[in-house]
Amino acid sequence: MDTFKFRGKTYHVDSIGFLIDSREWDENFAVGMAPKVNIPRGLTEDHWKIIHFIRNTFKELGKCPLVYQTCSMNGIRLKGLRSLFPTGYLRGACKLAGITYKEGYLEDLWANVPAGEVTTVLPEKTYRVDVHGFLVDPEEWDEYFAKHKAYEMKMGGDLTDKHWKIIRFLRESYEKNKTVPTVYETCEANSIEIEELERLFPDGYHTGAVKLAGLRVRLSG
Repeated sequence: MDTFKFRGKTYHVDSIGFLIDSREWDENFAVGMAPKVNIPRGLTEDHWKIIHFIRNTFKELGKCPLVYQTCSMNGIRLKGLRSLFPTGYLRGACKLAGITYKEGYLEDLWANVPAGEVTTVLPEKTYRVDVHGFLVDPEEWDEYFAKHKAYEMKMGGDLTDKHWKIIRFLRESYEKNKTVPTVYETCEANSIEIEELERLFPDGYHTGAVKLAGLRVRLSG
């Protein structure tokens, strides 16, 4: 556990600056963290609108809103969101709001699992996944894993060419750069709008597309 200090207050964060306990959050945290997510000139009214929407949605529903919901409910396109939070939705907006996609996503299936990893067994192969269903080791991924996860998510039918295009982009980008692309980068590289991405992966970008690709955004060391 690390700490982040700003204007006389100390916050408990993980190794890359995500607030560990969302209840510690206040506006002071967002102000102090803003320069660390490439917002050096301070937070504007437009930034606060998004940040408070994320906070309020979490308080109401108990989970981090999907990027689709945030864009739709605030009348903002993905390009506009990128201009406000250049490091990404999760790694920018949600970080400043003191929330991550992990908040509220512990399904009943994993509720009684104390360890950080569980296993899921498919025909003739066992995959190690974390308590959120993300593959622990990206090297274990294969297309059958993606198909099985899609079935679990009730996406219906087989994955289409459009699904595979996104999934393979994520895999290739990760193998090249050793990091998961932001939702901005994925949409731009595949000439896709946020609305179409939502139709393809209704569970979300990180909890849908990234999960199917056998990847996960590391929020701690």
